[in-house]
Amino acid sequence: MNPIWQQQEQELKIEHICTEILIQSRNQLYLQMRFLDVALSSLRFVRDDQINPLGTDGENLYYHPQGLTGLYREGKNQVNRGYLHCLFHCLFAHIYERGKKEKVWDLACDIAAEYLLDMQNDSCIYRRKSSLRRQIYGWLEKELKVVTAQGIYRQLQARVFSTEEWENWEREFYVDDHSRWEGKQEEKPTPNPNREKWEDNREKMETEMELFSKEASEGREAMKDLLHAENRERYDYREFLRKFAVLKEVMQVDMDTFDYIYYYYGMERYGNMPLIEPLETSEVRKVEEFVIVIDTSMSCKESLIKKFLEETYSILNQTQSFHRKIQVHIIQCDDKIQSDRKITSFDEMEEYLRKFQVTGLGGTDFRPPFAYVEQLRARGQLSHLRGLLYFTDGYGTFPAKKPSYETAFIFMKSDYQDIDVPPWAIKLIIDEEGIKGNEY
Repeated sequence: MNPIWQQQEQELKIEHICTEILIQSRNQLYLQMRFLDVALSSLRFVRDDQINPLGTDGENLYYHPQGLTGLYREGKNQVNRGYLHCLFHCLFAHIYERGKKEKVWDLACDIAAEYLLDMQNDSCIYRRKSSLRRQIYGWLEKELKVVTAQGIYRQLQARVFSTEEWENWEREFYVDDHSRWEGKQEEKPTPNPNREKWEDNREKMETEMELFSKEASEGREAMKDLLHAENRERYDYREFLRKFAVLKEVMQVDMDTFDYIYYYYGMERYGNMPLIEPLETSEVRKVEEFVIVIDTSMSCKESLIKKFLEETYSILNQTQSFHRKIQVHIIQCDDKIQSDRKITSFDEMEEYLRKFQVTGLGGTDFRPPFAYVEQLRARGQLSHLRGLLYFTDGYGTFPAKKPSYETAFIFMKSDYQDIDVPPWAIKLIIDEEGIKGNEY
């Protein structure tokens, strides 16, 4: 037989064996985790000799023949874990956010995937946790309410590592090759159908676990919490704020743009039909006023509050046209008003942030700032109030009466629990990254 043909036949045989190994793994995972049925079928098996042992790009599950067969010789559970590890990278969008510091992000994603695997009680993926893993998991559970890749990433950045310790962590959690993941994202990324497919898969998983597979999903609290966290709608705080502060038309006759000649000519020539009428709307040249209330009972870090104030003032200022100015009252309040500072320029904001200190730290009551604002309006100190932004992370008592200005409650939450607000208020729930955006 021709040696080339022999080689090709051997390669086809190897690929067939590898495909059978992966199909067998997929079937076994499906039998114990029915809620993963759609996700398990969303990856095609593709040989790639540059990947070791496995990898994915969201469309294909790549395998290296020797790497995959090596895993199989170690035990079927190793293949199952590798398959599921790659699947979690897709389901939780790890592969689409590599624009962060890649080395740190890669380790954070691997820890997140392995943590989720180790929290399951299924025999098909069981692996005894090493002492290092138990130590790392304990640290993360202490620091994070929900162990997500984003949360792990922040913790890794804040931690000081020796070279040896970092390499030990990388070896402990290495499972797959990330070279097929997407690179740095554009500032305004185009819609990605593949990512949307995985988001849809993730939502179906949560529904399946909640409604149809309750028995099969028992003991999967970590999975449920993570699904709830990831399926929560993501908000861009900057975009929200730009919409909140958009200019409104003021209903009044604009006599400056009215031409009397055409008006009287039409009335004389055609009786009661003027050729031009005065505009019914115009922009009034006035100072816009906003109120920002900081809930000082909150557990947010002072640096995060400063970032929120800085970002908010900057965007409010950008939304005003060149002939307008803004005044911002920054009120600190827990269950009573602690301070009020009026800001009219970037210089004043910079000075305020340099000397900023949180005061209060009592209980939470949302009513005092609204009563205080009404007092300012009665004294004429807030003549053109456009809106109030209330930055908080807790629960409190809301005013019974709707104010006459737009109000938005910005909830800083990390436990992903929903919060009821009055129907007249705008609600926005964000986490730390919702304020910091793409600063990595």
